[in-house]
Amino acid sequence: MSTADTKAARQQLIVELLSRHAVRSQGDLVELLDEQGVNATPSTVSRDLVELDAVRVRHGDRGLVYAVPGEGGDRTPRPATGSIAGEARLARIARELLVTAESSANLVVLRTPPGAAQYLASAIDHSSPTDVIGTIAGDDTVLLICSDPAGGSAVATRFTDLAGPASKENS
Repeated sequence: MSTADTKAARQQLIVELLSRHAVRSQGDLVELLDEQGVNATPSTVSRDLVELDAVRVRHGDRGLVYAVPGEGGDRTPRPATGSIAGEARLARIARELLVTAESSANLVVLRTPPGAAQYLASAIDHSSPTDVIGTIAGDDTVLLICSDPAGGSAVATRFTDLAGPASKENS
């Protein structure tokens, strides 16, 4: 992962870290940022959390953890969900929205109904797949860039399997 060179990049990294880890203190967040190669002081992290509208919410047996408001219509702050919950959410959204999945080398093109691509791309990003470097979403198309130079076919198959029999792969 590259170093967050700008304030916006650092804040985006903070959002990603809070969605993946149950962060109980600003000190914990400073340490997580340091592990990612980002040197931030506690006061900088404090200002970032205020600007991101982060709040502390109760998270099961872990006590209070930092959370940022969700995207889209539901702005309720949610604590880290973990990879199992993120994958389950992605499967549900893929079943609802994925029309087709096609691949070529390390690229996968996912088709959705008009207006749904950004929602699907956001769900993919939040599930943190290790074999996908990033997503680009238009109106009805999501482009996935895979980390493996020949991994597009496997990723397209995974999304087709997630969506169930309604979608089909054309690789």
